[in-house]
Amino acid sequence: MYWTMILIRRFEEKIASILRSPEKDIKTPCHLYIGQEAVAVGVCAALKKTDYIFGTHRSHGCYLAKGGNLRQLAAEIYCRANGCSGGNGGSMHLIAPEIGLLGTSAIVGASIPLAVGAALACKIKRDHRVAVAFFGDGATNEGGFYESLNLASLYKLSVIFVCENNLYSTHLPIEKCLANTNISQIAKSFKMPAHRIDGNDAVKVYQTARVAVSRARRGQGPSFIECLTYRWLGHVGPNDDIDKGLRSQAELDSWREKCPINKLEKLLVGNKNFCSLHQQIDQTIETAFKIARQSPYPDIKELTKKVFKE
Repeated sequence: MYWTMILIRRFEEKIASILRSPEKDIKTPCHLYIGQEAVAVGVCAALKKTDYIFGTHRSHGCYLAKGGNLRQLAAEIYCRANGCSGGNGGSMHLIAPEIGLLGTSAIVGASIPLAVGAALACKIKRDHRVAVAFFGDGATNEGGFYESLNLASLYKLSVIFVCENNLYSTHLPIEKCLANTNISQIAKSFKMPAHRIDGNDAVKVYQTARVAVSRARRGQGPSFIECLTYRWLGHVGPNDDIDKGLRSQAELDSWREKCPINKLEKLLVGNKNFCSLHQQIDQTIETAFKIARQSPYPDIKELTKKVFKE
C-alpha cells in the first residue's frame, strides 16, 4: 500500500511539474489526486483483480491502485496510441478491463449508476464479483445518486459506494451546496451500512472496505463509505487555487499536515529501504514518461473505431 501511494504521489507530481514547465507538452486536462491517495489504495487493496471499479475525472490514483500499467497511463495522458484507452481518452477517460477498471468518466456522478448496473449483472450471472463506485461529494447533488442507492439496497446488490469527500464540489465548498454535509447519514436512510472515516488513513480505509467487500460477496447488499480527505492542488491543473480566493492557505496547510503517506509511513519506521524505494519509483516514472513522449499518436483512420458496433 505504501509503495502504491508513493507511486501515485510521484506520478501526479511529475505531471504537475510538466504542466508548470515552459514546454507544457501535456494537452489533456489533468485533475490531480495528490492528498487523496489513501482512499483508492485502501479500497483497491481489499478487492480482487476480477472485481470492478468505476472512477471519475480524477482517477489516475484508482487506475494505479487497481494494478494499472504505469506506461500505458503515461501514454494515455499524452494521447498516444499505446495508451490504456488507445490515446482516445486522455486523463479523464481511462479504461483497463484486464484489471477490472471498466471506465472513468468526466460526467459528475456517472460512476454511481454504472457500478450499480455492473453489480446487477454480477447478481444475474452469479459470479460473486463486487463493483465499486468512486465519486466526489459533489456527485451527491445528482438525482442518479439517490436512485442508485435505492436500487442497490432494494435488490441487495454487491456494490460499494465510495465517496471521496474532499470538501469541494469543483470550486464550491460543501456547505454551500449540501444541506446535510454528513453524507453517510444520507446513505443510512437507504438501509445500508454507512461509515464516515478518516480518508487519509489508508489502514482504516482498507479495514472498512474489507468488511464491506466481504459483506457484498456474501450477498448481503451494498455498503457506503464516506472518506474525509482533501486535494492539495486545485480542481484541475498544477496550481493550488489559493490566489483565486477559493480557499485559504491555512486550510491547505492544515490538511498537508494530515498527509496520508506520512501517516502510513509512521507505521513502517522499521523499514530501512524508503530512499531506495523512492528512487526506484522515480526512475520507473521517468522511463514511463520518456516512452510516452516517443510513442506515436493514434492513426486518424482509427478515429471512429470502437464507437459503433461492427
